[in-house]
Amino acid sequence: MTSQARTAERGVLKPPSTVVRSSSKGGMHRRRMVGDVVTHVFLSVMAVLWLVPIVWVLMESFNKNTSPFQTTFFPTKYTFDNYVKLFTDTSVMNFKAMFMRTLVIAIFVCIITLFFVLCVGFVMSRLRFRQRRAFMNVALILGMFPGIMAVAAIYFILKAAGLTGAPAQVTVALVIVYSAGSGVGFYVMKGFMDTIPISLDEAALLDGCTRAGVFRRIILPITKPMMVYTALVGFLTPWLDFVMAKYIARTQDSYTVSLGLWQMLQKEYIAQWYARFAAGAVIISIPIAVLFIVMQRFYQTSMSGSVKG
Repeated sequence: MTSQARTAERGVLKPPSTVVRSSSKGGMHRRRMVGDVVTHVFLSVMAVLWLVPIVWVLMESFNKNTSPFQTTFFPTKYTFDNYVKLFTDTSVMNFKAMFMRTLVIAIFVCIITLFFVLCVGFVMSRLRFRQRRAFMNVALILGMFPGIMAVAAIYFILKAAGLTGAPAQVTVALVIVYSAGSGVGFYVMKGFMDTIPISLDEAALLDGCTRAGVFRRIILPITKPMMVYTALVGFLTPWLDFVMAKYIARTQDSYTVSLGLWQMLQKEYIAQWYARFAAGAVIISIPIAVLFIVMQRFYQTSMSGSVKG
């Protein structure tokens, strides 16, 4: 006996279209559940793959065995000596000086980059002048070429300027190299400023505000999220760069942390410095994490208020 016949015996007969809709809804619900399960399993696997290297580096930084050759994936004996010796043992390399040098470079590069990008982005977004479009096209084309293409030319220019000798000179050279061309990367900031209504500028100008006042009182508060992004990118550059620093800093006295970590993995040092390498990797992540935590509240900043017409 069919389901419709049994339903008819009970005195209630559902239309065929209702039965079809119910079965289709049930099939859609099952497919949605299967899709959700597959998505969650995939994301869980990816999260484990992403977290395992971080956990391993953190655990390895406390490893009592400084050799890279071990029988277990995670250490079996732990100690805090790797962090202590990383800053106190200067017989082979002075990681403390490298860390402080990189921190100073990162702070100056962050400030200069933020200033350049804000100024160029404001000019390109709000002002109109001759050759504006040509400048934007040239900046876009130059941005397509990797900076490593100019490494040799940059080095000889710095050498001619006398900025490749003493550690202080190399520090100034790295600040110049990392921040000099930052103004060309104004496109993201300009795109964000283009979303700010021109009517806000016009209203402020009618009230007697100057162009500088519009920039300081209106544009800057609204562009805080992009300022955070620009500051983070500028701060990260000296910590992550290796090629440019290796080409300019020729002696260990002028190394940055990336060069110091690279030197720890050389065959003459790796047996004693492998665990300290992991400790150094954890240490250099602290300033980046602190800066992100301090500035993340600005991500929620958005434009408020309105212009009455």
